[in-house]
Order: sequence, then structure tokens, then C-alpha cells
Amino acid sequence: MGEQPLVALLGPVRAGNAFEETVERLLQVIKLGVVAPGGKLPPERELAVQLGISRVTLREAIRALQEAGYLDVRRGRYGGAFVVYEPPLPGRGDLREVVRRMGPGELDDALTFRMAIECGAAQVLATTGLTEGRREVLRRRLADVNDAAPADYRRLDTAFHLAIAELTGSALLASAAADARLRVTDLLNAIPVLGPNIDHAAAQHAAMVAAILDGDPEAARRAVVEHLEGTAALLRAFLA
Repeated sequence: MGEQPLVALLGPVRAGNAFEETVERLLQVIKLGVVAPGGKLPPERELAVQLGISRVTLREAIRALQEAGYLDVRRGRYGGAFVVYEPPLPGRGDLREVVRRMGPGELDDALTFRMAIECGAAQVLATTGLTEGRREVLRRRLADVNDAAPADYRRLDTAFHLAIAELTGSALLASAAADARLRVTDLLNAIPVLGPNIDHAAAQHAAMVAAILDGDPEAARRAVVEHLEGTAALLRAFLA
């Protein structure tokens, strides 16, 4: 079990659309902040094996993302593919524009999908006999988001939420959680990081972790519901 949600996101792609799916997988990693701005993707050889593709296909995908401004490829001993994409700072009207691009009904659908996936992941994890190592990963993800500077908050919040699904050991569930988060990432990035909301989220995150570590799936579900309902309320407030 990796400590970051790279295993599920970078699993084998289908051969028929290898280039397109590789670009999609790498964009997920970049836009979700799994690899932070300035951070480096795994080595080419390792990444090609994880994705089950040739290094030629991988290089084509990386070159496309470099041309699109998401990656910077550096050569030499300390080279590699470095993430240069950073989410834009939220501005007035950004959230409405994101919702407009999503289309009618898609916002509610995305929030419903996220609720179902994250509640299920927390419940499953609470019924899993977690090793001390996995328990420590969860505690560390919680500490990371609690200690995050405003500029890093969304990225580390994402890492915390994805860790819950990743730690279940189900690659399908972890992939679904990443998909659900990606559908609302642009929305969340369009909301300013507000102190009171971060305080509420910290208490809710702590309740989620406590319920999971106590092996209480119903309490874990309730904590996730409370947290995600708060996020939905904040979105609606900025859209009003």
C-alpha cells in the first residue's frame, strides 16, 4: 500500500486508447495535487510499468502535457517531469463560471456521487482491520491538512480524502474516489479558503478519523455526511 493515492490513479490503462488514457491519468494526478506544484512525477521506467504502457507512449503523453503547460521536462541527472500547473486563485464569478460549464443538474449529480463514494469508503475502512502502519498514514494525512498553509490547503485536503479510499486496499474504490473528487475540484478551488470553514472542517475530519480508527462504520458515515453537507452548503452560499 502506497502512502499516496498514486497506485489507483496510475494503474494499467486500456490498450486501445493508451495515449488518451495516459494523458487523463496524469492530469488527474496533477489537477488533484497528488504531486504538488514543483514536484516530480515518478521515474519514467516506473511510471510506464505502473500504467502498463510503452515508454514511447508515456513520452508522447508527457510531451503533450508539457506543451499544454502542465509539466516541465528537464534532462540530466536531476531531471524528470516536474509539475508546473497551479490552480488559479479564486476570483469573483469563477464559481458561477465553473457551474455554467458543468451544465444543468451536473453539480447536484457530482455532489451526490461524491457523497455516496466517500461515505462508502469511510464505512469500509472502519470495518477493515487496519495495521498500525495504515493507521499512522491516516493520522499523518489528518495532521498534514490541519497544519496546511492556505495555499496548500485544498491539495492536502484532497490527499486526506483520497487516503481514506486508498487505505481500504480497493483499487476500484480508490479510483472512484479520485474521480468523484476531480468532478468537484474546480468548484472547490473557486472558493476562498475561509478560516471558520477550515475550523469546522478540521473538527469534522477528526471525527471521521476517530470513527474509522474506533471501527465504527455508522459514526464514520455520519461524520462524512456532516462534512460533505457543509461543503455543499458553502458552494450554494457562494452561488446565491
